[in-house]
Amino acid sequence: MDLKALKSKVRNIPDFPKKGILFRDITPLLKDSKSLREIIARLARSLKGKKISAVVGIESRGFIFGTALATKLGVGFIPIRKKGKLPWKTKRIACTLEYGEEILEIHQDAVKRGEKVVIVDDLLATGGTAAAAAELVESIGGKVAKLAFVIELGFLNGRKKLKNHDVFSLINY
Repeated sequence: MDLKALKSKVRNIPDFPKKGILFRDITPLLKDSKSLREIIARLARSLKGKKISAVVGIESRGFIFGTALATKLGVGFIPIRKKGKLPWKTKRIACTLEYGEEILEIHQDAVKRGEKVVIVDDLLATGGTAAAAAELVESIGGKVAKLAFVIELGFLNGRKKLKNHDVFSLINY
């Protein structure tokens, strides 16, 4: 399956979640088993030679792709969640999102010092969430080997906030 076929399965929803926004809906990609397998295979190939110890997924759609990728790579999965959702001792960080602000958390013992991880999410937009996730991982001793996204909204220049990291995105707008 080529990238054009994957991109054709992304549904465009105008004026969601507010007027003037064109939302890129990934649910048709998730529903199609061939597309989902292809996405995970391509994300895995982007990590060749990286020696990843774990996959970190950003709540919530990063969990979908992150757990599938972790299974494919034969490594564990680490969630980054919104404030108050993790039951153990956490490290937290505030970040600016496309539509406001959020506090993200990770368990303090989620990553061993020096452990290499890939951070996965469905979308790279302004880069605020991904930059915060990378900072969280690094604050507990991990090394971010790559940030991987299914979709990138290039016109929002999110890569600028991630300039010190290796960034991969599958579908670009």
